Amino acid sequence: MIKFKDSDIKIYTEIEKGKQWLEKYSGCLPIFTCTLGFTNTALLEGISTAGKTSESRRYTALADAEFLVNGVASNPVFPLPPLAVGVSPTFISRAVIERFNLPVYVFNSGLLSQPSVSVIDLGGKPANCVSTGKALSLSVVKHLHQQGLHWGNLLAQKSQSQNGAARSQSGAARSSYIILSECVVGGTTTALAVLTALGIEAQGKVNSSHPICNHQQKWDIVQQGLTNGHLSIEQQPLTIDRDPLEIIAAIGDPMQIVVASMAISASKYTGVMLAGGTQMLAVFALIKALDRKYDYRANLDNIIIGTTRWVAEDATGDTIGLSKTIEHISLCSTNLNFTNSYYPSLQVFEQGFVKEGVGAGGSAIASHLLGINKEELLSMIEAIVSRFHSVASSEQLIFKGSDTMISGS
Repeated sequence: MIKFKDSDIKIYTEIEKGKQWLEKYSGCLPIFTCTLGFTNTALLEGISTAGKTSESRRYTALADAEFLVNGVASNPVFPLPPLAVGVSPTFISRAVIERFNLPVYVFNSGLLSQPSVSVIDLGGKPANCVSTGKALSLSVVKHLHQQGLHWGNLLAQKSQSQNGAARSQSGAARSSYIILSECVVGGTTTALAVLTALGIEAQGKVNSSHPICNHQQKWDIVQQGLTNGHLSIEQQPLTIDRDPLEIIAAIGDPMQIVVASMAISASKYTGVMLAGGTQMLAVFALIKALDRKYDYRANLDNIIIGTTRWVAEDATGDTIGLSKTIEHISLCSTNLNFTNSYYPSLQVFEQGFVKEGVGAGGSAIASHLLGINKEELLSMIEAIVSRFHSVASSEQLIFKGSDTMISGS
C-alpha cells in the first residue's frame, strides 16, 4: 500500500474519520467526475472572477470541461476565458488525469450551450438567478435528483470493478473511490443560499474566487432569493423538515442536487470525495437533509471533502468553522504550494486568487494517495502550463512577456 505523507495532505475536521478514509483508499485509482451547471447568478457584475466579463462567464464551464478532457490543444472550440489574474484550476485536475490516465465522466446538469466534448446529458436546465427565488422548476429538480441517484449507483458499480490493479497487503483486489467535482460559476452564492435555507449559519463564512470574499454582495442576493422564494425566517421558520428539493428549486443550482444524489447512492457501496470547498459543504449539508427527509440511509462515513489549502485556510472566509457547524464531515486539503513556481499565474494562488474549482483540490489529494508529493505535483502542473504557453503563443492568445492573462475559471 502506498503511504501518503502528512506533509502533503492536511485534515482539519473529523480527523480520525479523515485518516481512516485516506488510508483505506491510499494507492487506489479513483473515478473522476465533473458535473457542469449554470446559474444566471454568474452574470451579475463582480459576483465571480471566473471570467472577466459576464459574457465570458457563460462559457467558463464549457471551456473548463473541454480542457479537462482534451488537455492542451490547438484551436479549442471553447478557449479558456481570460481572467484578470491567474489560471484555471482545471490545469491542476488535468495534470493528475494525464499522469494517471484516470477515467473521466462529465455530466451536464444544466448549461446554456452544449459542450464540445462527450458528456452525459442529465436533462436539466440552467438556473435563474438566486435573487428570483425561482431558480428551477420543482419537476426539473426531481428529475435531476433521480438521475443523480441512478448515476451514483452506476459509478459505485464501476468503482468496484475498475480498480483490480490496486491490491491490499493480503493481495485481494481493493475497491476504488469516486471523486465528485463541479464547475458552476457563481456557485458559492447558491451554496450560501442553500446553507442558509437549511438553517446553517453560513453568512461571512463562504469562499469565492476573489482574493477578498465579496460577502455583502452574496448576502444581499441571497436575502432577496430567500424572500422571493418564501424561505426567509419571517415568512417560514427555519426547520429541518423543509423539503430540500423545494429549497433547490427556489434558490439552488442544478449541480447541487445531482452531486448530492450521486453521493447518497454511491456512499452505500464505496468511498466518495466531494471535490471542492464551499459548494461541496453545501452539497454535504444537502445530503444530510435529503437523508433525513427521505431516509436514503447514506453512509456519511464514506464521504469526505477534498479541497485546496487556499480554500481551507482562506482568511476571508471560515471553511473550517463552517465544516464544524455542518457536522460529521472530514475536511481535507492538499498542501500544494505555488510560492516557488516559475509561473506568476500560479504564484497568485498564494495571494488568494482563484483558489479552487473543477476538482483541483480533490485531484491533487488523489495524486498524493498515489505517491505524488506536492513538489512533484507542481512540476506536473507547470509542464501543462508550459505546453499551454507554447500553443497559445503560436496562436497569439497571450500577451508577450506575461503569463498573468492565461485563461481559466
